[in-house]
Amino acid sequence: MKIVVQRVIKSSVEVDKKIVGKIDKGLMLLVSFTKTDTEKNIDWMVNKVLNLRIFDDNSGIMNKSVLDVEGSILSISQFTLYGDANKGNRPSYINALNGDEAIKLYNLFNEKLKEHIKVETGIFGADMKVSLINDGPVTILLEK
Repeated sequence: MKIVVQRVIKSSVEVDKKIVGKIDKGLMLLVSFTKTDTEKNIDWMVNKVLNLRIFDDNSGIMNKSVLDVEGSILSISQFTLYGDANKGNRPSYINALNGDEAIKLYNLFNEKLKEHIKVETGIFGADMKVSLINDGPVTILLEK
């Protein structure tokens, strides 16, 4: 499981010229799964995302989590995180989990996040247009 975490001032996702998810201050996540991912991976990632201290405290030090700042999450599925471009110029997606299995894990991941925080999403498998204002910029890659 891979997640690109971006600290944002605001972020939105559009499908067919319609905004389907948007947040203000919080985290925009690009989420991808591989064949060996399980619910244990999801539990670890949920805990890590919710407690990742990448928001500034009163001293300007990244010492607060998205929960501490009462932020939100915009979660976007993105199988291309498992694209392998080591050979040739066209990425291979052989390591990405197939859509039928990935959507189950993606939905479970989002449901577990929603137990703790407001979560907006894109539409799994859709052609999405993602907008964001990255705050910092702060971008972290998580992999489990």
